[in-house]
Amino acid sequence: MDTLTKVLYVGKPVVFLLCLVPAATIVAQAFGLAGGLGANPIEAIQDHFGNWGLRFILIALAVTPLRLISGRNWIGRFRRMLGLFAFFYVAMHFLAWLVLDQSMNWQAIIADISERPFITIGFAALVMLSAMAATSTTGMRRRLGRRWQQLHNGVYAVGALGVWHYWWQVKADIREPLVYALVLAALLAYRAWYRLRGRKRAQARAHARAFDSAG
Repeated sequence: MDTLTKVLYVGKPVVFLLCLVPAATIVAQAFGLAGGLGANPIEAIQDHFGNWGLRFILIALAVTPLRLISGRNWIGRFRRMLGLFAFFYVAMHFLAWLVLDQSMNWQAIIADISERPFITIGFAALVMLSAMAATSTTGMRRRLGRRWQQLHNGVYAVGALGVWHYWWQVKADIREPLVYALVLAALLAYRAWYRLRGRKRAQARAHARAFDSAG
């Protein structure tokens, strides 16, 4: 069995099931099968989905650096799945707030989105992530061409907005959002360094060709 076959028929199903574990955990807690949801179950559900949404965004962002550092191109095959799970958990975080916390009170919902900054940036991240999820298929990638890459590069902005949203939400205890911020900063720094190195190498090759032509 070659590497691609292993990824498609073994790796992807295993990763898919692992990605469902956080959702299964909160469902089990809601039904009292794995502890409980504590004194504030609605907040526990919202926080659970929100935290995992942000974690999956960072995990999806880490795929390319891991692929480049390890030289194992098959790692890139998991990026779309991880990105879609990031959207799933962020969407569930939003739906928990919409249905359980706000009880579908649209007047209050619109007021919160427009007047409370941490909700505004969280909603902006959801909108951007929704656009990426809707265009994640191979067919949409072909149709959009270069615009597809420009759109999906917005995942870094989504990560920044997600960390910002969480940071403003917790207010006092910023230890966990600080960890997420540091991870995101490391991923952004690697991306910037890799691009800069690529440009320098391209310039060096161009200078070498120019020197050879002159000689």
